[in-house]
Formats: sequence, structure tokens, C-alpha cells
Amino acid sequence: MGLFGNQLANVIEWSEYNDDTLFWKWSNNEIKKGSKLILKPGQDAIFLYNGKIEGVFEDDGEYDIQSDIIPFLSTLKGFKFGFNSGLRAEVIFINTKELTLKWGTKNAINIPAAGLPGGMPIRAFGTMSCKVDDYQILIEKISGVQRQYNIEDIKERVMSMLDQLLMKWIVREGKDMFNLQANAHEISSGIQSDLDLEMRKIGLSVTNFAVSSFNYPEEIKKMQEKAAAQSMVGDVNRYTQMAMADSMANGNTSGVASDMAQMQMGMMMGQQMVNQMGGAQQSNSNTSNGNENVPKFCPNCGTKTNGAKFCPECGTKLI
Repeated sequence: MGLFGNQLANVIEWSEYNDDTLFWKWSNNEIKKGSKLILKPGQDAIFLYNGKIEGVFEDDGEYDIQSDIIPFLSTLKGFKFGFNSGLRAEVIFINTKELTLKWGTKNAINIPAAGLPGGMPIRAFGTMSCKVDDYQILIEKISGVQRQYNIEDIKERVMSMLDQLLMKWIVREGKDMFNLQANAHEISSGIQSDLDLEMRKIGLSVTNFAVSSFNYPEEIKKMQEKAAAQSMVGDVNRYTQMAMADSMANGNTSGVASDMAQMQMGMMMGQQMVNQMGGAQQSNSNTSNGNENVPKFCPNCGTKTNGAKFCPECGTKLI
């Protein structure tokens, strides 16, 4: 009756392949006479017999089961098949490419911080890449009970460990609790190392892990913005002094002088608005208090003072 009798042929291929799936199991009662194995780029095919790996095919292309696969498998120790029936085997298709997924903490993680009894509530977001590392472990731990394994399954496993790893490495590497992004590389490297050890237990390796951003509570963000604004005022004064020194050293004052003039004009306009508001509020008060020392007109520019202590036009102190 021949090697496989008169059975109908199979086409063994990953017909519903997509980049988000790590492996897919083709299973049938028997691989029949005339069957073919089709491998696409980025795929490996693993032949299993009684749950054990008997052969791994890595080169993409088309293989004839009877002439290409059986002669190879029959040379392997312990491989047997019936001469009057089809080949009873399972085929697992492996996606050999890296899978990249986005991750984000569902809830804020309370990181210990000085002065905050409950800790600093922080959320984090980023990306992670992984790939199959050990076929045998993957088969023993995952593919024996699942027909396929996709990116959402990986994400679920990663997220179950991520909160504790984030807390561990933020505490260890975070030098400034209010600017964790400055140490994002060190934090990411530590998490990748620990996560890789865990994922290798199911036959995967973590090839990259990155924290893209840390998210602080709204109150902390407002405090940071206020601190940045205060720092910028001091930076303007320092910039003015440095720009003057550079221009004098280089003998080129035109461009810098123009920039400084515009900057100072803006500051004077802001000061003028403050003084005008203050003058309007204080004019009646000054009159009632008998403050006759304030001149009616600025001795520097001649602008009417309205009882203000500073000239609303040029900012000159009047009393």
C-alpha cells in the first residue's frame, strides 16, 4: 500500500500568520502521503513526536514530506512511524522575529519618598521587545497546553511582574524623585535584566526594555512648573551678564545688544503693568495718609505718577 497508503495530502503551513503571534501549532491526526511543508521568511517549523522535538526546519521554502522530511526524521534516535499509515506528528511554527509591545502601569506605584508618608504615586510608560530563545523550554512550559501564544499573552505575564520591578529599580537608581527621567536608562537596564531572567523560564528572552516617561500627580507637575519659572528669571539675569561679556570680548555688540534690548523691554513692560496696577490701588491710600512726598510727575521722564512709589513708565523710584 506504500508508505502512507491512499490518504489525501496535507499542506502544512501557518496560514493565519501575523507578526503579533509568537508561535502557532499545526495539529492533525496524521500527515498524509504527498503532503508538503511550506515555510515563510521569519518562521521555523518544529516537528514533535510524542511531545519531543524530532526536527527543526529553519530555511524558508517548500519541503516534500515523503522525500525531504521523512528521510531526515528517520535518522533521528527514537523516531518511528507506521509504514501503512500517515506520520503521526505535530508541527509547531515559531515566529523568529522580535516582538515589540507597549506597556503602561494600570495604577500608580507608591515610591518611598522623604516627607511623603504614603510615598510618591508615579505611573510609567514604555516599550519592550522579546523573542523566542529556547524551543525546548517553550514547548515544555507553553505550547504543550496552548495552541498559540501572542503578544497579549506576553504582556499579561510582564505586567504581573512589572510593578515590583519598577519600585525596586526606581528606589535603587532614581537619584532625584522629582526627575526620574534623568535616570531612565539605568532604571530600564535593571528592569530588563530581571525581566529577562524571568522570561527565560518560559523560553523567551527580553532583547530591549525602555521607560519612555514617568507620570507625576498634577500637584507635583504644578510645583515643577513654578520652580522652573523661578529658575528662568535668574537665568535671564545670568544670560544678560554672560552675553555682555561675550560681546565685549568679541567686539560684536550689535546682535547681542538687540536681543538684550528686546528682553529688557519685555521685562520693563511687565514691571510697568505691575506698577500701574499698584499705583491705581495706592493712589487713594497715599492721599488719605497725607503722603505729599510723592511728586506728581517723574523727575526722570516726566510721566504722571498718580501717587505711585515707582514711575509707571521708566520704573524710577520716586520716594
